[in-house]
Amino acid sequence: MVLDSVGVGLIGSTTEVFEMVLQHCKHMYGPDHVCSVYGRRGVKLSPTLAAFVNGVATHSMDFDDTWHPATHPSGAVLPAVLALSDMMPASRRPSGLDFLLAFNVGIEIQGRLMRFSNEARNIPKRFHPPTVVGPMGSAAACARLLSLDPSQCSHALAIAASLAGAPMANAATQCKPLHIGNASRLGLEAALLASRGLEASPLVLDAVAGVAGFNAFYEDYLPQPLDSPHDGHAFLLEEQDMGFKRFPAHLGMHWVADAAASVHKLLVGVVPGKVSPDQVQDILLRVPLSKYINRPFPESEHEARHSFQFNACSALLDGEVTVQSFTPAAMSRPELHALLSRVRLEHPHDNPANFNLMYGEVQVTLVGGDILRGRCDTFYGHWRNPLTNESLWKKFRSNAEVVLPSEKVERLVEVVDKLDRLGDCRDLLSQLQ
Repeated sequence: MVLDSVGVGLIGSTTEVFEMVLQHCKHMYGPDHVCSVYGRRGVKLSPTLAAFVNGVATHSMDFDDTWHPATHPSGAVLPAVLALSDMMPASRRPSGLDFLLAFNVGIEIQGRLMRFSNEARNIPKRFHPPTVVGPMGSAAACARLLSLDPSQCSHALAIAASLAGAPMANAATQCKPLHIGNASRLGLEAALLASRGLEASPLVLDAVAGVAGFNAFYEDYLPQPLDSPHDGHAFLLEEQDMGFKRFPAHLGMHWVADAAASVHKLLVGVVPGKVSPDQVQDILLRVPLSKYINRPFPESEHEARHSFQFNACSALLDGEVTVQSFTPAAMSRPELHALLSRVRLEHPHDNPANFNLMYGEVQVTLVGGDILRGRCDTFYGHWRNPLTNESLWKKFRSNAEVVLPSEKVERLVEVVDKLDRLGDCRDLLSQLQ
């Protein structure tokens, strides 16, 4: 087996596809590291590795945006578009408007593909959606930025489909952020390989009986014709807003956290304070049935970010869930564990595992027998109740100032605000470290 594998590898090194991939790797992974890394002044990586690590950073706290059908669209696209822009010579560097158009194309492709499936509309059970549609979005965005022709764009998407997919079993682990990093990196790779002439099946996104294409990921996938951009095509972002998180956890946690926070207010009144576990006899959460976010006693920050129980009890105890809620000190508090031990779950039939239809309800029975209830149907930050610009700026400043000086943070706010009017995107790229 060893001898045979070496032999077929040696003769395989004479093929056209090997030569394409070799030249791609010599170019992309050579010694000329040209692309920036979030928050690391002086550190440069090859474009694909920069897309990877910046994608990992984006999802490392589960703080990135979420859409419906459920996926994290920006983290799969933006790092790839930034890296590709960074690697381009000054004479070809995209304008801010070109940059934004490529980014929007990457978001659009993800949304359109997921809307061809009813299965994709529910909280996932098999594949983590950003690993399925994320590489496709990244490839589409990079293809647009590279000005690939229609045939090359088709090949880029088909190549990306062969690089897609990761199991939900790795959710709530340190591996999950790699899903976003890989989606960004592999989509960029797909577009660059297509630009070198690598070909793939033009049928991947079609529904062909007996041939598994994109329906390998979503069994009820049924593509439909789309209007041409010249026939009044509207971007999905014009029809449905994005979901932005106020704290770093799985989107489903925001319903139970807001419901529990409302019970906290009933217990402590208008004056900020803590709830004592001695007051509480029983905690009932009415939430959707979704196994990977049902974690009664999370043992890591990643599990805590995917635990109905942890986020409800944190909000009940403190009145809110914040970045600090997932620190070792906060997670190890005896009073938090006392509340966790009193939690029960119910899964009402009218509460589906669907970010557009679900709700969160918290019922707390006190030691004296009184019952307090809180319910959240649409949390602040959901696409039906979007964050205001002021709230988004506040979130950005709070996050960015952990790494960057305040003057650079304010400069980033200014640059992004006028990005569509910039002659090239160099101003944005220069502010990220």
